Amino acid sequence: MTAVAVWQVCLCFNPCYISFFCRSIVLTPGLKETIVPQADLQIKNAALAEKLSDESGRTTVKLTYINPAKIDDEEEEDEVDQNSPESEITTVLCSLTAGKIEQSACDLILESDEEYTFELIGKNAVYLYGNYIDQNANQPPYDSDMESGMGDEEAYNLDDVSSDVEVHPDDLQGLEDDAERYEELSDLAEDEPKAEKHKPSKRPHDDAMDTEEQPAEKVSKKQKAKKQKGEDGKAIPVAVEEKAAEPKGEKEEEKKADKKEKKKQKARSYKELTGGVKIRDVKTGDGKTAKNGAKVSMRYIGKLQDGKIFDQNVKGKPFTFKLGGGDVIKGWDVGVAGMQIGGEREIVVPPAMGYGARKMSDIPANSTLTFEVKCLEIK
Repeated sequence: MTAVAVWQVCLCFNPCYISFFCRSIVLTPGLKETIVPQADLQIKNAALAEKLSDESGRTTVKLTYINPAKIDDEEEEDEVDQNSPESEITTVLCSLTAGKIEQSACDLILESDEEYTFELIGKNAVYLYGNYIDQNANQPPYDSDMESGMGDEEAYNLDDVSSDVEVHPDDLQGLEDDAERYEELSDLAEDEPKAEKHKPSKRPHDDAMDTEEQPAEKVSKKQKAKKQKGEDGKAIPVAVEEKAAEPKGEKEEEKKADKKEKKKQKARSYKELTGGVKIRDVKTGDGKTAKNGAKVSMRYIGKLQDGKIFDQNVKGKPFTFKLGGGDVIKGWDVGVAGMQIGGEREIVVPPAMGYGARKMSDIPANSTLTFEVKCLEIK
């Protein structure tokens, strides 16, 4: 069953183009709605009706229209095409499901004087909303010259335009006379001796400097030195002692020798104690001295011979122990003794005064340990 759609009317404004009136239509299940717009009509929205016949089912809106290609073929009566396109095209505008998708935005333009048929597949009624539009509203008006049918050549006719390039033949005679006069003047200018350019006068002091100073020889950047002025204002050249270029090999040998010397000095600065423990005071403290039986609080960093840190206490609560009471390894009881508050010391502990042949987590067996320690408190 087919019914012609009846559209409801209301005013509407759309900023993209001019809209005449808003339209809405109710599509009923089982009925085909056929419309022929009087002007271009835009469908913007499709929504389920307020009362639902099927509260969980899906309703699909189908659109059928005449194939534009078929219309073109009908106009060409002389040509016969065996593979002519279908006369009608059917497509799906949208599908709505109650409780999930109850409305859908659309952007469909139905051209004027064309026939369109809507049909529902489902049990729920659907409202379509849209409005008539003028798609040519924003196009610029035709130019008056174009309306008059003026061609490109006529529009750009330059016959009446004056040009500075055009010169009357009678005026060329005067120009030729001027050219000869200019040639004569140029010949006279070549015969006259060239006048020396007048140089701006210098200050008396500058003239005196020019006569007394001798041109200095160009020197390299390494040979340049600052000039000093004497009592009479003359510049006194400063002699620059040039260092003899030392061979690169000799410099490297000197650096190696300096490193070896520093290592020897550092080794000499260590003091060896009981059990082969070595200590070197980096900073001497003051006040009370740590003795056996005293309770000392320490900060420390423990390193292996390869420089890897295996333990440290550099912040938070300091490490506190009773000196000489066996609370720590023997190397600490020997190495910390004699320190003062604020003192910093480097303690080298051989394996026998450390953990010996035992492996302690990150400390391999028979390891020589180096501790950088600082005494914070002695009680």
